[in-house]
Amino acid sequence: MDYQNELEKSVTFSAPCRVDMGGTLDISTFYVPLHRFEPSTFNIALDIRTRVTVSKFDKGLVKISSRGFETVTFETDKAPFTHPMGMMFAIATHFGANGVHIDIESSSPPKSGLGGSSVAGVAITAALMRLRNPERLIDDEFRKEAAIIAHNIENSTLGVPCGTQDQLAAAFGGINSWNFNIKDLFTQRKIFNSDKAKEFSKNIAIAYCGEPHESVDINGRWVKEFLNGNERGSWIKIAQLANSFTEAVKQYDIKNAVDLMKEEVDLRISMTPDVFDQTGQKLLSKSLENNCAARFTGAGGGGCIWALGEEKDIKNVKESWQRIIEKKKNAKLLEAVIDTEGIVEET
Repeated sequence: MDYQNELEKSVTFSAPCRVDMGGTLDISTFYVPLHRFEPSTFNIALDIRTRVTVSKFDKGLVKISSRGFETVTFETDKAPFTHPMGMMFAIATHFGANGVHIDIESSSPPKSGLGGSSVAGVAITAALMRLRNPERLIDDEFRKEAAIIAHNIENSTLGVPCGTQDQLAAAFGGINSWNFNIKDLFTQRKIFNSDKAKEFSKNIAIAYCGEPHESVDINGRWVKEFLNGNERGSWIKIAQLANSFTEAVKQYDIKNAVDLMKEEVDLRISMTPDVFDQTGQKLLSKSLENNCAARFTGAGGGGCIWALGEEKDIKNVKESWQRIIEKKKNAKLLEAVIDTEGIVEET
């Protein structure tokens, strides 16, 4: 599609990042053989958004700019998908984008484990879908299509198996449990309505530990061990804990949800002790001291961690976390505001 003729003004879409419980089960390597255990991932979309603006550029070229990366331009059909921005160029190639500048503005820290690159992929996909069909409504079918396209392209270009939960949280927003299966790919279970979802912000805290995560390494180790037949019992238990956790949150049984998250985290640590970095270990310890659970985001190994607990306990956690992170360069508390919109077009 020649966007030179279609793009009279810029188009901007944004989508939210997420925190999660039960992640990794959204990777087909896991959910296909474990289907009888109804593997699911619970996630919370956050009002930490990634904005993507698509505007007109020189014919035959695609330019991509993003904070933290060098701005780069390639011919439409010659962009290397092995480039740090390869996934973004692959999305542009999928849509035949010709003569566009894709500008990415992320509110999340780089490599924070909040799913930022996947969120950018969803926002780019949504913007190019809008340009292809300006009259199309941004409904659940639009969201589903954007999530599936973005996930398939990421999965085919990154070189390692990728999950779907980041794209789903970005597309739909809110607090959801996602069940994964071969037939439907995923089914959504919305945990709270918008008002109650926003109220749940009082029960969580989020901090960036100051160091970027390396999820590919940890995810790669989990995948390798699983394929080799190791730790299968742990992954079955994680699937069961994720489902029980969802039920506890649905009932607003915070105490039970906290206990279930603690158990899931203990299993992860037993498999990969480095899933928390040094700062993360300190934050985890303070969470446990204050009757809360804490969990890495994504595959861990740095980035962010989030805590769950009763409102009064979360207040204490935030205070104790602040004393830790103020001594760590680049570390900071993040606003734990829950997003209920998902993909939106900005004007």
